[in-house]
Amino acid sequence: MGNLDRSLDGLLDLNGLILVVDELAGHWVKFDVWQVPASVERPHGLSYSLTLHAASGERLAGFDNAHKVKGSKETQDHIHRFKTVKPYEYKDAAALLEDFWAVVDVILKERGIL
Repeated sequence: MGNLDRSLDGLLDLNGLILVVDELAGHWVKFDVWQVPASVERPHGLSYSLTLHAASGERLAGFDNAHKVKGSKETQDHIHRFKTVKPYEYKDAAALLEDFWAVVDVILKERGIL
């Protein structure tokens, strides 16, 4: 990573955290984040998975770089939203968190939660 990411420690502190974001319907989020050696697949030196789940455990959305995307030969940052997967341009830890929470808000609004 070329620039010092001052928000990285805050993201790393979330590793393993599960938060209930809607007690009534039971939606929850989970954070798996750890540093790895920088590589072609993970040039920012992170392996991460930030996910939103329904009470049933079904993943409704997720941001990750934990696996290859169908049709791609390389691991890359991407977003899962329901059954679709789209590339995600990782900028820094703060932007990742901001983008993730924005998608969570949209989905909860769509479900009549917010």
